[in-house]
Amino acid sequence: MEPWKRPGFHFRQATIGTSTGIVLFPDVAIEEFEHIGSNLMTQFKVPTREEVSEANQAIFDKLQGMVGFVPNLYAYYANNETALGDYLTLQNRKSTLRAKEREVVNLVVSQVNECDYCLAAHTAIGKMNGFSEKETVDIRKGDVSFDEKLGALARFVRETTDKRGKPSPEAVEAFFAAGYTEAHLVDVLIVIGDKTISNFLHGVTQIPIDWEPAPPLTEETAA
Repeated sequence: MEPWKRPGFHFRQATIGTSTGIVLFPDVAIEEFEHIGSNLMTQFKVPTREEVSEANQAIFDKLQGMVGFVPNLYAYYANNETALGDYLTLQNRKSTLRAKEREVVNLVVSQVNECDYCLAAHTAIGKMNGFSEKETVDIRKGDVSFDEKLGALARFVRETTDKRGKPSPEAVEAFFAAGYTEAHLVDVLIVIGDKTISNFLHGVTQIPIDWEPAPPLTEETAA
């Protein structure tokens, strides 16, 4: 038997992403392959106000009044009947953290997870809460020399996010030595979880960024 001939198999041209080639497939796998291939290039769409439920339309209207627009990532949550409201409730819960501290968490987590959308959003929000653009970059770099307490927070958040919830004992001790309490610890972890949800949602969907892009991390941005 010639080496390229097999009972129950045949050659088929296959395209995955931008690569096309000839592949030897079992006959029984063809339907499954075609099903998988048809989903590899899924295009995620941001819903309009007219395409979401009445409850989500009401939230869109509130966001429009508060922010001046409905951010695409929030809008995408509205593909689910309850997710947008639930997520905003989580974000806006009473917390022991100050607004600046929350933005340190948001910026550090988004940097670790390489979420360009959330970095853009929280660079803007961080500046609204009193950080300079250079300070937002320093926070992302983990070089928070302008505020010792926020530096300890940034280190704890970076290690917790990067090491999947297992920061070094030194980072934990520095966090508490900076003046944070166990109540703060719980709130920090909630914000890490909150931001990770949005980081992952954008990582999967790659919906358009409708904030001014965050500065790239270069030597010049730290100057």
